[in-house]
Amino acid sequence: MNNSGPLKGVRVLDLSRVLAGPMCTQLLGDLGAEVIKVERPVAGDDTRQWGPPFLEDTDGNPTRESAYYLCANRNKQSLAVDIANPEGQKLIRELTAKCDVLVENFKTGGLVKYGLDYDSVREVNPRLVYCSITGFGQTGPYAARPGYDLLIQAMGGLMSITGPEDGDPCKVGVAVSDIMCGMYAAVAILAALKAKDATGQGQHIDMALLDAQVAWLANQGQRYLISGEVARRRGNAHPDVVPYQVFKAKDGHIILGVGNDQQFRRFCDFAARPELADDPRFSSNHQRVRNRDVLIPELKALIAARPAAEWLEGLGARNVPCGPVNNIDQVFADPQVRQREMTVTMSHPLAASGEVTLLANPMRFSETPVSYRRAPPTVGEHTAEVLAELLGLDEASVSGLESRGVVACGGAGHA
Repeated sequence: MNNSGPLKGVRVLDLSRVLAGPMCTQLLGDLGAEVIKVERPVAGDDTRQWGPPFLEDTDGNPTRESAYYLCANRNKQSLAVDIANPEGQKLIRELTAKCDVLVENFKTGGLVKYGLDYDSVREVNPRLVYCSITGFGQTGPYAARPGYDLLIQAMGGLMSITGPEDGDPCKVGVAVSDIMCGMYAAVAILAALKAKDATGQGQHIDMALLDAQVAWLANQGQRYLISGEVARRRGNAHPDVVPYQVFKAKDGHIILGVGNDQQFRRFCDFAARPELADDPRFSSNHQRVRNRDVLIPELKALIAARPAAEWLEGLGARNVPCGPVNNIDQVFADPQVRQREMTVTMSHPLAASGEVTLLANPMRFSETPVSYRRAPPTVGEHTAEVLAELLGLDEASVSGLESRGVVACGGAGHA
């Protein structure tokens, strides 16, 4: 597919694996950057093994491509290099001279012994934007610790405000700390590229999962900083807006998200309880928050008396924010999601049908659209191609490297 993305011409060397780094680099790739994913020979990215489910081949056998891996590795070339090998280290250093960005998520200081840390590679390419993603950052008492999404959700406060009011702390159903850190990292990289255009100088970006998680505590974190009040779990209820939660209708659940007093009045009119909007205990959001323990039971009884479809149709017609609680299959069947083309089908050499369906990028550009150029690669699929095009290595040289275990060309297709 033609690449007309805004990052066309930017080359990214991706030494990251699992999720935060790969999500960052996939986003850059979707925006037009050329992304070279450096993987271990044979084993590749850890998430290739994180299944089932795995993509199946024409014989119904599982391939090495897990659903987890497929979600974060589109628009990349796979270069399989053993960076523990001095020859492999030399290859990576030579490649940094050809790249604009390097992304890595090794433990703090983990690349020093390979000569691939920022201080080492900036001697090769002082214009390089080098982004390190770790659990806790390059400094501080926890810097040497490994960091995982579940740990970060817990330590960063998210689990303390997620889950039933009288239940255990809960993690969010996807690895949001990883994903959000990857998005922050992508934004930081774009800013550093802009600065490099102005100054000619690259820089080191220090991204930590815990930092990102604390930053996107957003209103809940700010609530504490302003008032000293420690937020608690409220299930699906909002701490500052009422009613704004899940309600059980006669035959299922709905979401009611009343964002202002006018919406609450329209809700009350449709519910045939206009007096609730006139009640001074409920007439303003401030009062509804103060008196939620009185109001919510009233609303639960009202909503439970009618079918979900009746509420959704009636409230929707009155512009009162509401919606169904969809399962994942219902999400992809939703007409709005389908019209917005939130899936994309790409050719894949190992898939039984020859194609794989992936989650699409949500960005919509009028002039420089996202492009889907490469399906998530197999391990080492592009090793020979990258080494030939960027380093000028001929077939014999690449074969020699492969025979010595420095690189792998093409990966095994099956687990």
